[in-house]
Amino acid sequence: MKNLSSFLVLFLISGVGGFDLVIDDIPDELENLIDLEIDGFPSGSKARKGRYQRSTSDWGYVGDLVEDDDKIGLYSYKVQSTITSRLANTMIQAKMVNNAKRPQPIMFDVQVPKGAFIDNFTMDINGITFTSHIREKSEARKMYAQAKAKGKAAGIVRSNALDMENFQTEVNVPPGMRIQFQLHYHEMIRRKLSSYEHVISVKPGRLAKHMEVDVRIIEPQGLRYVHVPNSLGDHFDGITTISKGEKKAHVSFKPTMAQQRKCPKCSSTAVDGNFVVQYDVNRETTGGELEIFNGYFIHFFAPENLDPLPKNILFVIDVSGSMWGLKMKQTIEAMKAILSELRAADQFSLIDFNHNVRCWRDNLVSATPSQVEDAKKYIQTIHPNGGTNINEALLRATFILNEAKSLGMLDPNSVSMIVLVSDGDPTVGELKLTTIQKNVKQSIKDEFSLFCLGIGFDVDYDFLQRIATDNRGMAQRIFGNQETSLQMKNFYNQVSTPLLKKIQFNYPQESVSDVTQSSFHNYFGGSEIVVAGKVDTENLQHLESVVTATAANAELVMETLRDVEELDGFMKKDKFADPEFTRKLWAYLTVNQMMAERNAAPTAALKRNITKSILQMSLDHHIVTPFTAMLIENAEKDEIMLADQPKDPRKGCCPGTLGLTPNAPNNNKGIPAWANVTAVPVSFMPEQRSPPVSSLSINRVDNDPHFIIHLPKSQRNICFNINSEPGKILNLVSDPGTGVVVNGQLIGAKKAENNKLNTYFGKIGFYFKKKGLKVEITTETITLKDGSYAITLTWADTGHIIRKQLLISVKKESNVTITVGEEMSFMVLLHRVWKKHPVNVDFLGIYIPPENQFSPAAHGLIGQFVSEPEVSIHHQTPGQAPEKPQAIMEVKGNKFTVTRGVQKDYRTDRVLGTDVPCWFVHSSGKGFIDGHYRDYLVPHLYSFMKKP
Repeated sequence: MKNLSSFLVLFLISGVGGFDLVIDDIPDELENLIDLEIDGFPSGSKARKGRYQRSTSDWGYVGDLVEDDDKIGLYSYKVQSTITSRLANTMIQAKMVNNAKRPQPIMFDVQVPKGAFIDNFTMDINGITFTSHIREKSEARKMYAQAKAKGKAAGIVRSNALDMENFQTEVNVPPGMRIQFQLHYHEMIRRKLSSYEHVISVKPGRLAKHMEVDVRIIEPQGLRYVHVPNSLGDHFDGITTISKGEKKAHVSFKPTMAQQRKCPKCSSTAVDGNFVVQYDVNRETTGGELEIFNGYFIHFFAPENLDPLPKNILFVIDVSGSMWGLKMKQTIEAMKAILSELRAADQFSLIDFNHNVRCWRDNLVSATPSQVEDAKKYIQTIHPNGGTNINEALLRATFILNEAKSLGMLDPNSVSMIVLVSDGDPTVGELKLTTIQKNVKQSIKDEFSLFCLGIGFDVDYDFLQRIATDNRGMAQRIFGNQETSLQMKNFYNQVSTPLLKKIQFNYPQESVSDVTQSSFHNYFGGSEIVVAGKVDTENLQHLESVVTATAANAELVMETLRDVEELDGFMKKDKFADPEFTRKLWAYLTVNQMMAERNAAPTAALKRNITKSILQMSLDHHIVTPFTAMLIENAEKDEIMLADQPKDPRKGCCPGTLGLTPNAPNNNKGIPAWANVTAVPVSFMPEQRSPPVSSLSINRVDNDPHFIIHLPKSQRNICFNINSEPGKILNLVSDPGTGVVVNGQLIGAKKAENNKLNTYFGKIGFYFKKKGLKVEITTETITLKDGSYAITLTWADTGHIIRKQLLISVKKESNVTITVGEEMSFMVLLHRVWKKHPVNVDFLGIYIPPENQFSPAAHGLIGQFVSEPEVSIHHQTPGQAPEKPQAIMEVKGNKFTVTRGVQKDYRTDRVLGTDVPCWFVHSSGKGFIDGHYRDYLVPHLYSFMKKP
């Protein structure tokens, strides 16, 4: 067979685990087959003409394909999904062809719902099929190592969980070759606001000759309704068809190529969004339903005929500087609407926080009309600024609820909860996320629930999800746009109507075993509780007569048993029904429950035991978890790739395109020379110009924060400091000409020294507008964003990310360089400090060479010096210290005193640094920079600035 080792394949999965692939050790004889490229970065030799022939696979006639400029044609894009009693099995398939005369990457990019389990992934490349298998991680690594040792072109895929649910495959395909991708996953459809909602991401990226979304619903309880909202836009109004029977429904969406076009003559597709199917089932008056099939039972519980319980609710709202603008406006609008929906029996209060914490009321108050109006007026006066102290805000909220309980102010039948709204990581106070999680858990004591709303792409959603799940709540990401307010209100509506509290399901031990979670803190109207387990079919009479549900505020509820023989016959007659739906639902619920139990395990021994159970479940049920790996191999098993997810999603390799080119292990490939400088000792020279060496000819911001501006023409270094507040975002470069933005967000030290709180850069953002790319670098991670697509590395990695001719090179625990073609480059340096240091925190420094090809329109604290100003320094006089003489500087029509001194370049020595002599401008650069430093404050990490 043809050896496919010369193909570069890149995988990403996030939510269930992001994948990235490195192919190395390609046999020499294969090097001349194709020219490997990653997003335009060439490597290797040219493809030989005629080496690859067009596939003879049975695709039928492929003429009339619409190709973009890249000459890639999409023959078909098919989605098939079958829902059997809330279990959705989904398959997404794409068939593509490279009609260009050169090799080029073909991408398969889909979004997998958060929490879905991937069943299978296959690729067919010119008739050669790669399939996947789940293995225990160490076994999979061993197989990979063996393949590599034999000289095979094995690849390694590493993964990490993020909330961006992208599964992405990228294959560098020779001319004329065809490729088919096929992904299978399953998930349990959750009920929200009295409706089941099945969401399928449909983003083919180009026009497809054949486009189809096919959804089948099989519900033994009977279908009350089926609805397909026009979520893809009015462009497709009337194309979807719905056929509904008593217990089955079929939804079909098949736009022609003409209907897919954005406009009659457009070559781009309008199919770009989520295809949504909503439905609900018929229910007995008890609201309970038991389904038994193939040795498992599923218990659905959703009573509706109950009066709402009163609630005690604290809204905790982030008002730090990053919430400025549309986020804050939409949050205020949503909060005013939410406050209006509070019931008279409810009690509430508001907490808003930045680096400080404020309470509208220090205790809970009744939701009377006058109190609600006062709260709305208070919300309206909020102005975002400063840092983010999440720990203190949540502890203040828990104190108010705990105090109210101890004073007997809470109705015994009421439900207490906290709703946190935030858009960022902590920057002030306690910064360690695990410590915050522990503090909140100890303070809540399982007495009430915490719900978290994470706004925007910058928020650490994984942390919000962990802390919410740990405290009997849930989290949801709210995307910062015009619909933020609506998304917030919809989330609140899911938890605004508690009907039952402290629910316990009771099952006869002689009939059932291995039951998933059977006790629940709260049940909210419009939702559903699902319990599953194994069942002894010979003792079904016990299930029918003994199964009950108890709650702290309700009588016993008898459950309805679905007739086993009737269900068995119904399922076997339907060719689309999944005969394994009960087993898969049980496995789905069990693994998720064990993952939550593992996160909360108080001892290492218990955590190890739970880990073993998760591993066994993963292998038994073919589920990718942090403790398994997916092997992707051909039929002969001599081409092996390894999909490997680290146990801790915040450590190890992260999802990303680790673009290490074959037979080129040099980690500095593509990194500009200035980023690999060697130390050059510099003696103090009070009169002499700064020497023109690479270690000095650079603009940089480091430490707390010290700016050094290098002026190439006059060979001088000018220094100044900026003294601002934690949470503020400073613009460093704002260039509308090239569409490049560089901003840095400040974090504060753990405490002030000598009445001064030092600030440092804790987060740096790069926005390359013309490429549509954003790069966010924190002291923990490096993330590349391209629309909804995201790739992340941690500082524990060494590797590359490549996209659209932008190269990000990460050196483990040291630095990141960003290179954009030959036009510009940047370096971000990581400074680690002792974790238990009483004052200091980890921070970042940034280095920007003056050779970067910014436009004349560039501005910012650094960007304004693209056009070097005329600088005159004269009348030097001795200073208070001999090594610090003073002089007069004249620049931009200003005249002021400067002091000769030394700053540090930390590129070669991150501990002591290299001395850089410079003239220091006092008062935050006043006179040297345009305007005042406050003119360079921007609202968001990717904002352009307005010229002062």
